[in-house]
Amino acid sequence: MKILVVGSGGREHAICWALQHTSSDRLEVFCAPGNAGIAQIAQCVAIKAGDGDGLASFAKTSGIDLTVVGPEAPLAQGLVDVFEQRGLKIIGPTTAAARLESSKSFAKDFMRRHSIPTSRYRVATSFDEARQVLSSGEFGDANNSVVIKADGLAAGKGVFVAANRDEAFAAVDELRRGSAGPDAARKIVIEEALTGPEVSVLLFSDGENYQLMPAARDHKRIGENDTGPNTGGMGTITDANIIDGATLDRATREIVEPTLAGCRAEGFPFRGILFVGLMLTSDGPKVLEYNVRFGDPETQSILVRLKTNLAQIFAAMSAKRLGDLTIDWLPDASACVVLAARGYPGEPETGTRIEGLKRAAQHNGVVIFHAATAGLDGDWVTAGGRVLGVTATGARLDAALERCYRAVGEIHWDGMQYRRDIGRG
Repeated sequence: MKILVVGSGGREHAICWALQHTSSDRLEVFCAPGNAGIAQIAQCVAIKAGDGDGLASFAKTSGIDLTVVGPEAPLAQGLVDVFEQRGLKIIGPTTAAARLESSKSFAKDFMRRHSIPTSRYRVATSFDEARQVLSSGEFGDANNSVVIKADGLAAGKGVFVAANRDEAFAAVDELRRGSAGPDAARKIVIEEALTGPEVSVLLFSDGENYQLMPAARDHKRIGENDTGPNTGGMGTITDANIIDGATLDRATREIVEPTLAGCRAEGFPFRGILFVGLMLTSDGPKVLEYNVRFGDPETQSILVRLKTNLAQIFAAMSAKRLGDLTIDWLPDASACVVLAARGYPGEPETGTRIEGLKRAAQHNGVVIFHAATAGLDGDWVTAGGRVLGVTATGARLDAALERCYRAVGEIHWDGMQYRRDIGRG
């Protein structure tokens, strides 16, 4: 079986690793464009993730049986639609379904239409209107917390949790300056700030049937104790204590199933990986956001626990037979600690030599996923902001974290930064 994975980060490394690790069958795994770490376990193809025609042509001529899309941008741009028009099998939502992530305002309106619990919100179509909404008192007085979101895709950098009105104005000004990208802030979503523990619930869906993955918790801010700007994610954990069974059942009944039913009712059955970011409030679970693909670095901590053949899961999704499959997971906990370059989440330093990777990878229960590395004269060097995801399993969360941080202690480069409190708060 030939499988093509689209993307170039730690998430795609984890997908390629899990395909190989869980399969007893003969697999040929390709990754486009991949990265230097992925090239150790899959055949990297020099086609950009946004080149839909190029990817489809490669899949056709190379006899690819199934393609799996990692990042959100190609999904929003219509990669799945291109493949399906050419009769090629692919895992991921269509452009219409991808709007759950590519437009925050669409997602909030969708939740309102289908009575899915979420925060109060307003959509502003200009920066001046956003400031007017904030000044109106609709979201409390000058000292109330409020969330400011760029409507479009912003690579994890378009969300600001403002502690007061002055911080909210500053967030709007930051979006005005283009920090989230040239198009992401054409609309701005202003939301009531919810409080409670955050949980990420991911699931496989074939449009009709779905199966949940182990719940995860992400750590978004760059600094310890959740300080500093938001990032794409500095670490994740999975553990049975993240969400209790009754709360998960409620979230499934009130959020997951109505979301999938709403997609079907609106004419875009959701096929692929749905990520539901939840806040466990005193009133019950509420949706913070949807993602329409595996999270990064949630994927790393989730897939190291997968026992069932991942290629078979993807094949069942493609054939709309996910309900016939039993998916088994290790009962362990897991953790992923992201090592980032100096300057991240701003402009990162690159080309810095990395030491200790080989020693770190030899630790029991540890897998190191490459997010942004390159090879140079037989050594590894940094090639982006989030560089590595040091991931481990353990019988309990504290054991998984201990393994992670022991391995992290073996790795060094000038300017390396990471959080030392992943899973601790």
